[in-house]
Amino acid sequence: MKYLDEYRDPAMAHDLIERIKDLSASINRKTRFMEVCGSHTVAIYKAGIKSLFPNLDLISGPGCPVCVTSSRDIDQIIRLAELPGIIVATFGDMIRVPGTTSSLQDEISRGAKVSVVYSPLDALEIARENQAKKVVFLAVGFETTAPTIAATILQAEREGVRNFSILSYHKLIPPAMKALLAEDEVRIDGFLCPGHVSAIIGSTPYEFIPKEYHIPAVIAGFEPLDILQALFMLLMQIKENRPAVEIQYSRVVRPEGNPGAMKKLWQVFQPADATWRGLGVIPESGLVLRQEFAHYDASLQFDLSVEERADPPGCQCGQVLKGLQRPTDCPLFGRVCNPQQPIGPCMVSSEGSCAAAYKYGRS
Repeated sequence: MKYLDEYRDPAMAHDLIERIKDLSASINRKTRFMEVCGSHTVAIYKAGIKSLFPNLDLISGPGCPVCVTSSRDIDQIIRLAELPGIIVATFGDMIRVPGTTSSLQDEISRGAKVSVVYSPLDALEIARENQAKKVVFLAVGFETTAPTIAATILQAEREGVRNFSILSYHKLIPPAMKALLAEDEVRIDGFLCPGHVSAIIGSTPYEFIPKEYHIPAVIAGFEPLDILQALFMLLMQIKENRPAVEIQYSRVVRPEGNPGAMKKLWQVFQPADATWRGLGVIPESGLVLRQEFAHYDASLQFDLSVEERADPPGCQCGQVLKGLQRPTDCPLFGRVCNPQQPIGPCMVSSEGSCAAAYKYGRS
């Protein structure tokens, strides 16, 4: 297939659905596939794919970067916004994420300077225009956004912009997938690997999944037929007992990924341990600035110490992100917690599994 409308062909979708039903029935057990991409989560709910296959259990994992940002990290962000002379620049999803006592939205009402940007380069422009202020960009994201932030740091270095810095809460997807597989309580029969992330890192970083854990992995696109094809490929691997990493999204993803983007990323960042909501500390699953760029690290410039506090009572975001519960299993879902009054980040982000379930899954 070459054109977008082909990925929405009802006849082809119907054929794939029937083939998936036949194949999953022939395996003689219920299979559990996890997607670790928020865009996949939304696409699956929106297309109604979860309800199509009685022998297939599709579960959502830690695929939303806003959702996996820990409560302590959110509290640090709010602490930053409280400091005088600071302009916080952020992508829009972070504005409404609740910390343990406040949110950026609450801090704006109290006078904090927070700017929503569409690119880290917009944050750099704010720094150029406000030399008397310190501008801090919230670097929240996966491997998809990290290269552009690395490029922004390099641009700031070339221009000598010294009132610009970042808080790096970047996360790396493959270490989180490995952490999930290492947990006894999490059962996963196959991974639907993220298309956007894989366009940057390629397929090689997922090779540990079939080699060490003997389960299949397929990198998928985001159209309904992309996802259906990927599910069929996962089932075929199980049926033929040949776990491997395959690329369904071949029109975008190459095995080597994007070497230029990865070179820029590793020029500026290096791996570090990171805390994930629900998963705890995962070794070398985050990114910190290399020593030569440490003067752009806001965590070294400002006192962001905060008290450790528990998540809101009843909130099950951590369990949802591990695939141990569905959003509707949470006692707060749709009652106390909704997109207008979110209790946890999974209901805030447009890519959060709770937000997707609320918008598309309730019917």
